[in-house]
Amino acid sequence: MQTVVLDTNALLMPFEIGINLDLEVLNLLGEVRFVVPGPLVGELKHLENKHAKAALALARKREIVPSEEHGDNAVLEVAQRENGYILTNDKELRRRARKLGIPLIYLRSGTHLVVEYA
Repeated sequence: MQTVVLDTNALLMPFEIGINLDLEVLNLLGEVRFVVPGPLVGELKHLENKHAKAALALARKREIVPSEEHGDNAVLEVAQRENGYILTNDKELRRRARKLGIPLIYLRSGTHLVVEYA
C-alpha cells in the first residue's frame, strides 16, 4: 500500500476548495495510507486561518508520524523515510521534492488532483 504524506496546505484543501482528498487519491492511486508529520499538528494549532481547526481535526483522523524536522523539512523527511508521495500545492515544497525524486500529488486547475512521478 502506498503512503501519502499530507502537508498543511493539503489538510486545508477540503475546506478551502471543497475537494474530497480520500476520493481523489483513491481514483489516482487506489487505497493508500495517509500520514501527517507530527510537527504539522503544532503548526496547525497556531495557524491563523479560518479553516485551521477543521484541518487540525482532519489531521488527527490520520496517522501522525514522528519527525525530528519541522515544516516542509518534516514533510520531505517523512516522505523519504516512508518511500511515499507528498500531497501539497506549495510550489516551493514541490520544487524541493522534485530535486529529491519524491513523487507528488497536487491540485490542477483548482478542480482535481494529479500525480507527478519522480
